[in-house]
Amino acid sequence: MGCGCSKLAVCCLGSEHDGPVAETNSIENEGKSEVGDLPAFIEYTIDQLRDATSGFSVENIVSEHGEKAPNVVYQGKLENQMRIAVKRFNRSAWPDARQFLEEARTVGQLRNHRLANLLGCCFEGDERLLVAEYMPNDTLAKHLFHWETQPMKWAMRLRVALHLAQALEYCTSKGRALYHDLNAYRIVFDDDGNPRLSCFGLMKNSRDGKSYSTNLPFTPPEYLRTGRVIPESVTYSFGTLLLDLLSGKHIPPSQALDLIRDRNLQTLTDSCLEGQFSNDEGTELVRLASRCLQYEPRERPNPKSLVAALIPLQKDSEVPSHVLMGVPHGAESFPLSPLGEACQRMDLTAIHEILEKIGYKDDEGAATELSFQMWTNDMQETLNSKKKGDAAFRHKDLRAAIECYTQFIEVGTMLSPTVFARRSLCYLMSDMPQEALNDAGQAQLISPVWHFASYLQATALFALEKENEARVALKEGSVLETKKNATA
Repeated sequence: MGCGCSKLAVCCLGSEHDGPVAETNSIENEGKSEVGDLPAFIEYTIDQLRDATSGFSVENIVSEHGEKAPNVVYQGKLENQMRIAVKRFNRSAWPDARQFLEEARTVGQLRNHRLANLLGCCFEGDERLLVAEYMPNDTLAKHLFHWETQPMKWAMRLRVALHLAQALEYCTSKGRALYHDLNAYRIVFDDDGNPRLSCFGLMKNSRDGKSYSTNLPFTPPEYLRTGRVIPESVTYSFGTLLLDLLSGKHIPPSQALDLIRDRNLQTLTDSCLEGQFSNDEGTELVRLASRCLQYEPRERPNPKSLVAALIPLQKDSEVPSHVLMGVPHGAESFPLSPLGEACQRMDLTAIHEILEKIGYKDDEGAATELSFQMWTNDMQETLNSKKKGDAAFRHKDLRAAIECYTQFIEVGTMLSPTVFARRSLCYLMSDMPQEALNDAGQAQLISPVWHFASYLQATALFALEKENEARVALKEGSVLETKKNATA
């Protein structure tokens, strides 16, 4: 993009030594109070994570990348309704299970509100998986390079830079100064639209500092020479991210430095930022980027200096991140369909009418009525249980419906998310919300993208007085329903 904001005039390329660092609030202490409700690091079983991700369903894949060390990240939900991100490594990665566990435990001790924190891991057999907090609002790369509704505002870009610097400062203070593959895909946004640094990049790839792969668009000079990353390499990558934030695209550091030397900043600055910042603000950020990109590692600033330099540049600090980002926040911020509204107000009669009306058309497991003449007596009896359950459900004979659907489910010949959904609603109407929640979870396990399962979970959670979890499930149902309608 061309630069519509070409008033930037002078910028210092010289490598200034880090002067006195201004006193800043303790990021470490600030973080402890805000993430105190997170569980301690635990070791999960493969079965727990398989259930949480609906059998590692392709519908739950969040990202998939890495040719030399391929890995896949899934979204999932634990039994306690906590949403998680699960990174599943390729089988050749981390052959030493003890090294993997040691690394994961160390990273899992970190707890800070600037991180997407590591909650646990799994290392059964050849499996190597990491479990982290789930961040629902995509990556910096998506919002910066592939935006659909609005470009990221200048104030938000400055906030991203500060939060990232604070995350690196915290990690450095805890002895984890190395961060692998720091790029725009490693920065993710939480429910409030706040940027966080993914914990996945804190895992070492080897004991001697050598990395078996790098996914950086532009690698630090010392990495090209030695194949090793050092703390100053992270600062170099931070500088490339500052360029990303300035330009809204990937600009090679060498090209950017040439533009800075020639004071030709039209190509460097995102034209979408016109009028959003002053000459001094732009000059300071460009100055900071150039210091981070110094060829000699010792001439680059440390994370504490980065934080001190970025704090005075912040704008619109009182405006919530979700407002600056234009992302939904809370149930009131996204539209609800009639079904979503019925679940929000716990109108079980309306939910019953909708579920009865749609029948089994959303049910991939038992949509075929299996009317062939070759079924055994046992199979015919199973189908009769389902038909009797449907008749009882239609007439709201809850006890009979639960009994008949249970007979159908226990045989286990066919998996039907709709049957679980119907029994779930019967449990809700019988004032048995925990049983209803369990059945709604089973329906989602069978059909991960079925919006009705998420909506029923929300209703059950509302009945259990778990307001926050219910609103997350409600939003999830709304998103899935919107996607389905758009496809249709």
